[in-house]
Amino acid sequence: MPVTAAEDLIPAVGTMHPNPGLDPVPFAPLGERDWPSETFALGAKLHPAPGHSGSRPTGVAEFAVYSGRARHVLLEIYESALGVPARYDYWMAKGSDDVWRARINGIPAGTLYGYRCWGPNWGTAEGWTRGNSIAGFMADVDASGNRFNPNKLLLDPYALEVSHDRETPEMLEIHGHNATMYGSGPGIYAGALDRHPPVARREFDTGPWAPKSILVHDLSGSGRKPRVPQKDAIIYEAHVKGLTRHPSSARLKEILTGIPGFEDVAGVPDSLRGTYAGAAYMAGYLKALGYTTIELLPVHEFANDINPEEFPGWDRRHDEPPHGNYWGYMTYGFFAPDLRYSHDKSPGGPTREFKAMVKAFHDHGMEVYLDVVYNHTGEGGLWDGTGETAEILTLRGFDNAGYYALTGGNRFYWDSSGCGNNLDASKAAVQRLVKDSIRHWSQEMGIDGFRFDLAAILGRSGAGFDFESGSRLLKDLAAMAEHEDIEIIAEAWDLAGCHVGDFPKGWAEWNGIYRDAVRKFMKGDGNSLAFIQAVNGDYRHFQDQGGPHKSVNFLTAHDGFTLMDLVSYNGKNNGGTWPFGPSDGGTDDNLSWDSSGDTCLRRQRLRDFLAVQFFSRGVPMTCGGDEFARTQNGNNNPYKLDSIGIWQNYGMIATPAPTALPTGGTGSYHDNYGRDGGGTGKNGFFLFTRNLIALRNAHPCLRLDRFADFRMDSGNDVTYWFKSADGNADVRDGDSRIHWRIDGSGIGDTDFLLCVNMDGEGTEFPIPAAQAGKRWLRIIDTAAWAEADGNFWPAERAGTISDRYWAHPRSVVVLQETV
Repeated sequence: MPVTAAEDLIPAVGTMHPNPGLDPVPFAPLGERDWPSETFALGAKLHPAPGHSGSRPTGVAEFAVYSGRARHVLLEIYESALGVPARYDYWMAKGSDDVWRARINGIPAGTLYGYRCWGPNWGTAEGWTRGNSIAGFMADVDASGNRFNPNKLLLDPYALEVSHDRETPEMLEIHGHNATMYGSGPGIYAGALDRHPPVARREFDTGPWAPKSILVHDLSGSGRKPRVPQKDAIIYEAHVKGLTRHPSSARLKEILTGIPGFEDVAGVPDSLRGTYAGAAYMAGYLKALGYTTIELLPVHEFANDINPEEFPGWDRRHDEPPHGNYWGYMTYGFFAPDLRYSHDKSPGGPTREFKAMVKAFHDHGMEVYLDVVYNHTGEGGLWDGTGETAEILTLRGFDNAGYYALTGGNRFYWDSSGCGNNLDASKAAVQRLVKDSIRHWSQEMGIDGFRFDLAAILGRSGAGFDFESGSRLLKDLAAMAEHEDIEIIAEAWDLAGCHVGDFPKGWAEWNGIYRDAVRKFMKGDGNSLAFIQAVNGDYRHFQDQGGPHKSVNFLTAHDGFTLMDLVSYNGKNNGGTWPFGPSDGGTDDNLSWDSSGDTCLRRQRLRDFLAVQFFSRGVPMTCGGDEFARTQNGNNNPYKLDSIGIWQNYGMIATPAPTALPTGGTGSYHDNYGRDGGGTGKNGFFLFTRNLIALRNAHPCLRLDRFADFRMDSGNDVTYWFKSADGNADVRDGDSRIHWRIDGSGIGDTDFLLCVNMDGEGTEFPIPAAQAGKRWLRIIDTAAWAEADGNFWPAERAGTISDRYWAHPRSVVVLQETV
């Protein structure tokens, strides 16, 4: 079937440019007659020829892409990522499994490729030419939901790397093109009008400009997985760029000088700040703090090179350019590490660098989790109410109806993600994509666990897209997790509902119920019964999912306040100027309190929250920078703020007044922390955090994977025992003072007693008699009076407590029973 080249440089379909001096002939189709019956896997895989090695070997490449509804699929090979048409092209063959395949000989690693598709709404390739052709067009979208458009070059959903973002500074500033070129519909494409006549978006040929898939061949390793038991995990959520992009990361060794345990931590080289290679340097820091696991915000390829918005306060003399989507919850490449986070941007470089980062954490005995987004894609929703115009860059162009959740006569999309284009997890192509992606990141990239963004969408199916806890995909992923020995964690809600506790056995979940119950109680709401349910592992929701270790207990995360801001603001402050705003969105229901503006009380409440979290049943997760009281000046939704105000400023560790520091660029932190009275010259809350993590790691009774009975010292389990402040009466809703005992001696560990006083007045707690031959030691008191002692006492310096103890207003006291 002929396709006419728009340029003389493009050969006719199926031809090649043989070089007589090479054997095999480069870029030659191989065994075309067998393509319809082949079964090789989706994606592109290179089999190097004998004698070809290194990072750019040459050999036979297999290309395979799914489309159940396409009529023709064209594979194109490019010599350059931007500004030139395809060099070679090949008609692919469809197999009985709806996978289109081709095998090409003499092709090197690093080759750039893409696809074009025809289907029922653009049914014929006859007469079609590259360069803004309308031949064969019938509709932008038909009654079956097809949106095929051969003018739009498509990114391989299984691409292992991607050449560039859909819109780059070079495209805008040098060539005058922008991302509206990827749209369908009759609207006029407004880019580079000085270089071509006006053309309808559906007709504009994106081939020279669209991101290209990269053929990658990599054999590097990611180290030996530590296999940390889930019950022992302490998770640190971080952004791979924000973790080290702040200039302070280069001074980390100097900053940590004098703090025991951090002697081997090195600063991040300036050239590596904000990259996978830079993040690798943080393994030692997090290990010294006591964390077992880092959970990275999305690193799958997404568009983050351009931010078209204006940000008041941004100063090009002092600030990096705003880069657009910072968090990364708009995935284009489900198998590709994002290019912009890689110091090595050569073909294969991001893959090697990412795996080296994972290896660095594994070598420190730490695990790496990824936050993954399979509920929608970066293609986003419709551009107008007609349903005709939408971005066509990957899945939508391959098989819109085979991937997305369609409504309104298949013209519109069901949306419970807020992004306009839910994937339909009941469809076989989506299930395969998700499982293949997880398998790739686990087996090939070394990842130890996954947090699924808006995971409720993965359980929705049927005409009403109702949630089904026994859905095939959720159960398949649970089985895969057991087989692969990886952890899977659900964000168990979406805009259509909350489903904490509803996921199949084997899933862990971000426990939003825990977060809300603890936040309310700790600001004095008196929701005592909900509080003790939450800190006792949330039996009601997790007893049938394997145990309390399936509850990921978080108080803050990337989307919301930092811990410092939780105790510093009554509501969000998203309207500020760069580098802290402005941002749209963000919840208005933060369950926060500004501590009446009292910085001393704010520091005390920071310690309260952390003490409660680390003594709770379940797996604690903290947000990057909370360990040193990072503030975002009250912005609870900085998803598009890739700025020095949001990056982690490690200089805050080396001062008792962390939020009084300059940002290192424009703008100023709100001084929410004040100055602590620790007397060490360091950040007192950082030292408290380190000590608290070490305490949890030292005591098995705080890290169990099973619930318990309600009998103290009954053996083989650990009872969490809650009473009112007098130590005898049962807790009633409305109580703000709780006597909380942890029966660690039941498993040969030690008992703990927490005196939790969230009342505005001090309270005298009766202290029960210690067991024979033992005594109670005060190891923690979060009250302000104890800042000079770090609010923490090791056993050799801890005072013996008997009979009674005075708990200051809004404080937490921890006693440990010991010989």
